[in-house]
Amino acid sequence: MRGAYIYIMANKRKGTFYVGVTSDLIRRTWQHKSRVTDGFTARYGIKSLVYYECFEDIANAIIREKVLKKWRRSWKAELISEFNPNWRDLYGDILGQPDGQPDV
Repeated sequence: MRGAYIYIMANKRKGTFYVGVTSDLIRRTWQHKSRVTDGFTARYGIKSLVYYECFEDIANAIIREKVLKKWRRSWKAELISEFNPNWRDLYGDILGQPDGQPDV
């Protein structure tokens, strides 16, 4: 997976959200899941990748991230529900393992 990504992680269905941007979605999601750094996601147990968008360049991804961060919580929940109706953890999907949950 190349390019840039914005992503939303959650600790449970319609729980606490984290919106981020990265050039390496797999690595960044693993970092959140593994709690390699202290911060918001570690403090609130946010481990599930529930939404992402792909961009060709990081500048456009950063613009989109800033827009999403200003959105109301209900709008983010609706966006996630449209993209991922069951609020599944999409980490396995981006690893190419949609049927199984990877070890975290």
